[in-house]
Amino acid sequence: PSVVPPAAVARASAPPAADTAPAEASAPSYTPPQYRHEWYQTQDKVCVSVFAKKVPAEHVQVEFGPATLLVVIGPPDERGNVYRLDLSLFADLVPEQCKFAVLTSKVEITLQKNALVQWTNLEGTGKPAVPQPLNFSNPENTVRPAYPTSKTSKKPKDWDKLESELKAEEKDEKLEGDAALNKLFKDIYGNADEETRRAMNKSYQESGGTVLSTNWKEVGQKKVEGSPPTGMEAKQYEY
Repeated sequence: PSVVPPAAVARASAPPAADTAPAEASAPSYTPPQYRHEWYQTQDKVCVSVFAKKVPAEHVQVEFGPATLLVVIGPPDERGNVYRLDLSLFADLVPEQCKFAVLTSKVEITLQKNALVQWTNLEGTGKPAVPQPLNFSNPENTVRPAYPTSKTSKKPKDWDKLESELKAEEKDEKLEGDAALNKLFKDIYGNADEETRRAMNKSYQESGGTVLSTNWKEVGQKKVEGSPPTGMEAKQYEY
């Protein structure tokens, strides 16, 4: 009879090694940020608001096509996911006349219509837009319509309330540099009485834009001379 070596017996009787490698954990699902957007229209424009608050302007990208709108809002996460709003629009645009602004409370997009037609939807259906009668002749005396939004609601949107809230947020927005200075002068002029406004206009015009006074008793009795910044000289130009 043949003899089986002891090592072979040991190998044959040993139980199979258990698979101890840990199972790979499934990657957690990621949902990109979702921002609410709404729109309304005027006679020649369509305004879209994406309510992304306090987003740095350098992380906002908006592209206008002949009948498309693409909005990308970052910054991207570790997987490169960002917010995207990619729309095929109801009707054609004039892309070079479209614009957007990044505010504290939202990204405000203004689309220039290529034709004076009323949009029944923001997005297109693939069919040519059917012209609708426009009724913007006297907006001051008409009730503001409840425009379609991206949020389903049984109640119509109170646009007057929304507008007042946005104006309040923009009023509290912290500006810097020339924008802050211009806003300061605008607020002073807007809240001033008639004499203060006359003083501001007279001093600014007579000084060549170098003096802005709110004291009518002081500037109303004499011509306001220019006061250029230190190191600069005021010159008179003949036209």
